Amino acid sequence: MNTTIAVLGLGAMGLPMAEHLSNTFDVRGYDPSPERRALFSPCAANPREAATGADIVLFAVRNAAQLEDALWGPQGVAEVLTAGSAVLLTSTVGIAAVTDVAARLTSAGIGLIDAPVSGGPARAGSGDLLVTVGAHDDVYERALPVLEAMSATLVRVGGEPGAGQAMKTVNQLLCGVHIAAAAEALALARALGLDTEQALRALGAGAAQSFMLDDRGPRVLQAYDEPGAPVKSRLDIFVKDMGIVDDAARTAGLATPVAAAAHQLYLLGQAAGLGACDDSSVIRVLAPHPTSTEMTP
Repeated sequence: MNTTIAVLGLGAMGLPMAEHLSNTFDVRGYDPSPERRALFSPCAANPREAATGADIVLFAVRNAAQLEDALWGPQGVAEVLTAGSAVLLTSTVGIAAVTDVAARLTSAGIGLIDAPVSGGPARAGSGDLLVTVGAHDDVYERALPVLEAMSATLVRVGGEPGAGQAMKTVNQLLCGVHIAAAAEALALARALGLDTEQALRALGAGAAQSFMLDDRGPRVLQAYDEPGAPVKSRLDIFVKDMGIVDDAARTAGLATPVAAAAHQLYLLGQAAGLGACDDSSVIRVLAPHPTSTEMTP
């Protein structure tokens, strides 16, 4: 297929998405980090070079501020996008940010596909993501081959940008709570003197099992090691995402006390200097030091 895609942001999710999409489409990438640029080819020297002439510009940025800068900042790509092209946003930035960006792009004849992704880097690299989409009919149809290539589960949740963010906000509420709950459970197992590896195996075999327990649990057990668990999802991402959950719930007039408690744990972790660590390190907020009283099996 001769669709040209520019991937802006070659981080933990952007790089595997770019690599996977390059199996089917013409893909060129860009990242502000020279180290990340070296991991993908072809890679442009600047974002405007990457976006010029692209049919779809895929953004894999960290937050709304990075999206704004990537579009309209000093090196912003909005001025090189042509009418009929589309922006494919895969990041979690919040409903209000996306509706504002969509309005500004629409006035220039550029469509926005609000398509936040979930599933992690490994699934991004195999096209096995959950993608929840809010987009107008015409731009959705144009981007459909790309969306299908990215996803194992593609759910169009609404006909306008913002709907994808709404669904991802609900998803992140559960993810953030489940990670915090897994860390809390394993902290309690450790405090009670249980062998935590055995406890994790037992929990994974019963009604307490969850994707996040299976995925993060082994990394929770590495949180006290040097240099800690491999960073697959930074703790400060959930500071951002649970903040989006809090804002959305407040706007909707809904109390989310469990999500709010989890958000406080991530904020405490960030304040303790764990923001760049894997989100599984939130156990160190609950139990700053490992115990030495674990039972043997």
